[in-house]
Amino acid sequence: MAPDPKVDLSFVVTGQRLPVDHGYALYGALCRLLPALHDDADTAVGLVRGRYMGEGLLDITPRAELTLRTPVGGIPALLPLAGKTLDIGGHRLRIGVPQTRALVPAVALYAHLVTTKNGNDPTRFTEEIGRQAQALGVKGRLTVGDRRTFGVHGKQVVGYSVLASELTAEESIALQENGLGGRRKMGCGFFEAWRG
Repeated sequence: MAPDPKVDLSFVVTGQRLPVDHGYALYGALCRLLPALHDDADTAVGLVRGRYMGEGLLDITPRAELTLRTPVGGIPALLPLAGKTLDIGGHRLRIGVPQTRALVPAVALYAHLVTTKNGNDPTRFTEEIGRQAQALGVKGRLTVGDRRTFGVHGKQVVGYSVLASELTAEESIALQENGLGGRRKMGCGFFEAWRG
């Protein structure tokens, strides 16, 4: 039996500011509300977007969203987030009503941050994501971009932005559904259409 296709469950969020580096804190806040998310290997969490305002903070835009990429069958378990308030590093984020969106193929996809074991070595990182992409049947071109860091348990984890291009429709969906690297519930390896 084929697994459920994945969809984006996108909740409108309201708040004023969030730390730029909010992936780990967001994951912790979500798990406090939905403890089952901790062991859910099929759901990925996208970072909340905003406008950088300096001092490590994002100004949350009026159309900001919290997106969870999950199998269709996982939607009911995530719906209780609607109407809740998250505390993310001392910043409050109120979660609104979600919309479900099908994943749409794109020739190019971008992930702001991808992490792997030994990711601080760019050569090993590039080899590892190449192996993972090959295992997914993705033959498109992977371009490793800027080195980035984010905090987990008080330690800095190294990763890179990744642009995947020259993708077929099947490769694009596979990459969106599975991502690359680890820490996908902290905003890592979350691929979206590239709007370069």
